[in-house]
Amino acid sequence: MERNHWHIWAFILLVFLMQSCEQAKTTEVQEIKSDTITAKKEIVKPFDTLAFRAGADTIWRQLHYLDSNWVKMTPVIPGALLPFHRIVAFYGNLNSTRMGILGELPRQQMITKLMEEVKIWQQADSSVKVIPALHLIAVVAQRAPGADKKYRGRMSDQMIKRVISWADSIGAQVFLDIQVGHSTLQEEIPQLDTFLSLPNVHLGIDAEFAMRGSHVPGTVMGQFEASDVNFAVDHLKKIVKQHHLPPKILIVHRFKEMMIQDAHLIHNPPEVQVVMDMDGWGSKELKFSTWKRYIEKYPVQYTGFKLFYKNDTKSGKPLMTPAEVLSRNPKPLYIQYQ
Repeated sequence: MERNHWHIWAFILLVFLMQSCEQAKTTEVQEIKSDTITAKKEIVKPFDTLAFRAGADTIWRQLHYLDSNWVKMTPVIPGALLPFHRIVAFYGNLNSTRMGILGELPRQQMITKLMEEVKIWQQADSSVKVIPALHLIAVVAQRAPGADKKYRGRMSDQMIKRVISWADSIGAQVFLDIQVGHSTLQEEIPQLDTFLSLPNVHLGIDAEFAMRGSHVPGTVMGQFEASDVNFAVDHLKKIVKQHHLPPKILIVHRFKEMMIQDAHLIHNPPEVQVVMDMDGWGSKELKFSTWKRYIEKYPVQYTGFKLFYKNDTKSGKPLMTPAEVLSRNPKPLYIQYQ
């Protein structure tokens, strides 16, 4: 397909999907009883075409400008959060006040601040519903090797359950983030299956701390191959199918080109919504440059943007506003505060 025909074919695909879904029906069985017979009647319900059209239109607005043959227009299936919502997440670890806002503030103060941010983002863009999330670093890269020499620590089930209960109390989503150190996604992700089997729990993976050779996490930049990311995608897809869940979201952190190898080979099934998250900190100009080089150029599917309450404001300049972040194209649908 020639590049200049990409937009036309993408639009045709969207129209076809909308028409197909308008014809789709969901059914349930209702018992009809009389004195002599019990029959079953099929109740036909129409597909939610309004929601589907909203999602399709959002995808079109976000991707129509891309002149690339490998951006995949994955169908949106029922239960998908994206692109119908924008997610605003607080990131961190309950054992540390330095790793992010999630562990820095007491529970109620943190939740109050999160809901204030959700409200601000909703005011900045009323076209997409904004929902809260808690993003816990569930596997933390460490400078010490540990007993198994993996240079990572797994957080307790009790901590994960606590964060999930906090999220449930405000109707929020949960993301469990993995920093593998000298371990692998293949080893770490299955350890979280009990939690990933819950409908509101999703996954994040951080290549920065995925070490090769003998390097200690934090001393050099780590990286994931496309095959590593694809393991995460395929594993989440399996969980969705096995437990009949709505699509999962996979957050892939990136702020250097080398962090994610061969991004164009990343799988993109409808059961898993891949978000490439701009994870760098610094001035607005630096963050926008990073966005253009490593996110806008390699979006895969959806995009995210990270804001650092402390690191982004070290120069004395204020934190970027939602309006400034939303000036990016495609507009980020996942916003993370650290």
